Amino acid sequence: MATTSFYNKCSPHLLSLLRIILAFLFMQHGGQKLFDFPAPMPGPPLELLSLVGLAGVLELFGGLFLFLGLFTRPVAFLLSGLMAVAYFMAHAPKGFWPTVNGGELAVLYCFAFLYLAVAGGGAWSFDRIMGKG
Repeated sequence: MATTSFYNKCSPHLLSLLRIILAFLFMQHGGQKLFDFPAPMPGPPLELLSLVGLAGVLELFGGLFLFLGLFTRPVAFLLSGLMAVAYFMAHAPKGFWPTVNGGELAVLYCFAFLYLAVAGGGAWSFDRIMGKG
């Protein structure tokens, strides 16, 4: 019984920690596409009005919203869809298995964001402060 109480008390905080770390890692992909930071993106220069440019904007700013826990559910749902599209457009044509086609991260992000879309931002989020979490 004491263990259940411990888990119930820690769950919202660990959910926030998952959201923050996930968003921090995800924003780096957008930063790489848009600003060549923290490392330059391989390939030709980015065209902002392209699918990759749109993905970069969504990754950076959607990641920032998730990092803050602001509009967590709709943003996470949008980013989950982005990662599903990225997987099926860029990775799946290279083969069935994500390990072979390089799509493991896209799949993980897709389902982690889908989880956040349902679970919300957790204890440490602006959504909770504003009463929407």
